[in-house]
Amino acid sequence: MTRVHAFGDDALGDLDAVGLAEHLAAGRVSAVEVVDAAIARCEAVGPTLNGLALDTYTRARRQARDPRPGFFSGVPTVVKDNVAVAGLPTQDGCDAFVARPAARDGDFFRMYGATGVVPIGKSQLSEFGFSASAEHPRLGAVRNPWDPTRTAGASSAGSAAFVAAGVVPIAHANDGGGSIRIPAAACGLVGLKPTRNRFAQDKVFRDMPVRIVADGVVTRSVRDTAAYLREAERVYRNLALAPVGDITRPGTKRLKVAVVTTSVGTVASPEVREATLGVARLLEELGHHVVELEQPPVPPSFRDDFLLYWGFLATFLVATGRASHRGTWDPSRLDDLTRGLARHAARRMHRLPGAIARLARSERLSAAFFADHDVVLTPTVATVTPPVGHLDPTLDFATVIDRLLDWVAFTPLQNATGEPAISLPLATTADGLPLGVMIGAGRGREATLLEVAYELEEARPFARIQG
Repeated sequence: MTRVHAFGDDALGDLDAVGLAEHLAAGRVSAVEVVDAAIARCEAVGPTLNGLALDTYTRARRQARDPRPGFFSGVPTVVKDNVAVAGLPTQDGCDAFVARPAARDGDFFRMYGATGVVPIGKSQLSEFGFSASAEHPRLGAVRNPWDPTRTAGASSAGSAAFVAAGVVPIAHANDGGGSIRIPAAACGLVGLKPTRNRFAQDKVFRDMPVRIVADGVVTRSVRDTAAYLREAERVYRNLALAPVGDITRPGTKRLKVAVVTTSVGTVASPEVREATLGVARLLEELGHHVVELEQPPVPPSFRDDFLLYWGFLATFLVATGRASHRGTWDPSRLDDLTRGLARHAARRMHRLPGAIARLARSERLSAAFFADHDVVLTPTVATVTPPVGHLDPTLDFATVIDRLLDWVAFTPLQNATGEPAISLPLATTADGLPLGVMIGAGRGREATLLEVAYELEEARPFARIQG
């Protein structure tokens, strides 16, 4: 297994985003130097990992000469290619249309950009974010830097691959079924999906009947994720939620932790189950009260309901494509998974109102669960990271969707409930691949997740791709 990374003796070194921000603020390095280093690293590993949808090198170098103020001023990043950035097209991991450059920044990037980050490009994703592996028949597969024969996870595939490989220390990701947490687990990163409506979001995601998508970042350290949440909250604060605040260390409260290794219709593989139980034992050693439960608090229909809702979103995209992309829309170029999801929903549209109602009710069911438990510990994904080809969208729909739903059996719950969850790289497989475990909490309790994440990171430091 040959790892692919770009860490080296340049201006970026092996600094995380907070460390780099501190170096920049102290004048030890310049924004021009670190942006040039990130571009060089992207050029070195980009062809192998295939994580870049669009480079913005010229623009980044210009911005680096006079970066915006903010805690992350001058820190290079990539932005997932499904949010609007002024002057750039948004292709959504798809080549069925030619996107027009955005007239203005979307609400998310207006917030993210205000933290001072400098994007060197937009990162690749699976088509419209529907799959947990970015394997487009013409755009190619995004590969895992820990083992390029394997997927980087998705949909935030390029962002995760580039952070893991050292191209940038922090990258935008968003999550409508696990798309922050799954690639974080596959690539050995920290990935936190925030509470619904915690931060600014583009209109396309706000307009969903059930707002399953949340924006965040993938990073190599808990402190980077905590710093992002703190800085984003300084730009955009939802007064309906308790603030996250500035979380910099483990908490002192001992928590009641529920452990679940079975989801609706899916049992975690023995290796993944044992990794999760190993973290449960670690939490017990740290003084937390751990109880094992049979499955998360979801109705038996959850898997089918979420699949139907996914399909409804695909149906909407297919139906509105011609109007949205005047003169360039070619539905024959949509990948087979997108078309399969749309067909699946079209045959079951009479069931959609009930499915949406049940998904909306899941928030109340989960709130009752968290009245008795502080956090829930589960696998992030049910099996080890699969090889490229396992979720190839050109395979027949029934095969791909069964494989997809089995692998991502644990993450969609928080998208339905709107609650926060974090994936942490606390285990490795027998052959050295990262394994993520996930911790979820009640609405607005990101601070609790960060505190326990700091504690676990301190007790079991994360593996580094560079050794």
